[in-house]
Amino acid sequence: MKISTAVLPPFLILDQLLQSWLIEDIGRGDRTTQSLLSQNTIEGTAKWVAKASGVIAGLPVAARVFQLLNPKVSFMAVAAEGQQCEPGEIIAEIQGSLDALLMGERVALNLAMRLSGIATLTRKYTAEIADFPAQLVDTRKTTPGLRILEKYATAVGGAINHRMGLDDAVMIKDNHIAAAGGIKEAITRIRSQIPYPLTIEVETESLEQVKEALEHKADIIMLDNMSLDLMREAVQMIRHLDSRVKIEASGNVTLETLRSIAQTGVDYISSSAPITQSKWLDLSMRIQ
Repeated sequence: MKISTAVLPPFLILDQLLQSWLIEDIGRGDRTTQSLLSQNTIEGTAKWVAKASGVIAGLPVAARVFQLLNPKVSFMAVAAEGQQCEPGEIIAEIQGSLDALLMGERVALNLAMRLSGIATLTRKYTAEIADFPAQLVDTRKTTPGLRILEKYATAVGGAINHRMGLDDAVMIKDNHIAAAGGIKEAITRIRSQIPYPLTIEVETESLEQVKEALEHKADIIMLDNMSLDLMREAVQMIRHLDSRVKIEASGNVTLETLRSIAQTGVDYISSSAPITQSKWLDLSMRIQ
C-alpha cells in the first residue's frame, strides 16, 4: 500500500465550520436534553461502536465537536485514523457532561460516518493499484462546505489530493480551450499572468492536443476519457518527447477499469467516485 499522509487543517479554520453545523442542529436550543439536564450537572461516559466494516476517519474532528460544547469533555480515540474496523468494535470512548455529549452526538457522528465512508471506498480503490506506480487522486467534486474534510478522508484512505480549489494550480479544461481559441493561446495567456510556482495542467482528448500541450510546455497532461489503446500511445509519446511531464488519466474510472488504466503507465488516476459514490459507515454512540 502506498503511503499517503492525511493532515487536518488547524482548528482555527475548522472551528468556523463546526460551530455553524452545531448551530444548524441545535437551533434555539436542544429541547430534549435541556429539559432533562441542567448544563454541566451530570457527568457520564459513552462509547462509539462500529456497526459495519470499514476504515475509520474523522475522530479528531468528532472530538473537537464535543470540546466546542464543553472544553472539559475527554474524547479518547480507540481506533487510529485509517484503521480497518469490524462490526461491534469500540472505536472511541468519551467522558464529560452528558448535556454536551447528547447535544454534540449527531453532528460528531454524521461527520465521522461520512468521512469514514469516503476513506473506506478510497481504500478499495488504492488497494486495486497498490502494485503500480500510479497514484489515485481525488477531484473537486465535493460537497459544498465539506471539501476540506472530504479530501482529508480520501488521504486517510490512501489517495493523494488534487488541487483544493481554483487557486491551487492551473487546469486548462475543454471549455477554457474553447474560450481561448486553442491550447497554445490558453497556455500562453495564462503563463504570462500566473504567479510562480503554480503548475499548468492541460486536459486533452486526442494525440493532436497532447502534442500541442507538449509543444507549449505544460507541466501535467491529463488524458481525458481516452480509450486504453489511445492512452498507451499518448503515454509513450509524452515519455519520449518530454519525460519531465506528469501524466494524469481521468474519465470512466471505476474499480473495474482502475488496473487497466494503471497498466498504461500514467502517473496519476483521478476519480470523483471515492467521494461521490461512497456510503456512510454506520457508527453509533452508546451512553454507559
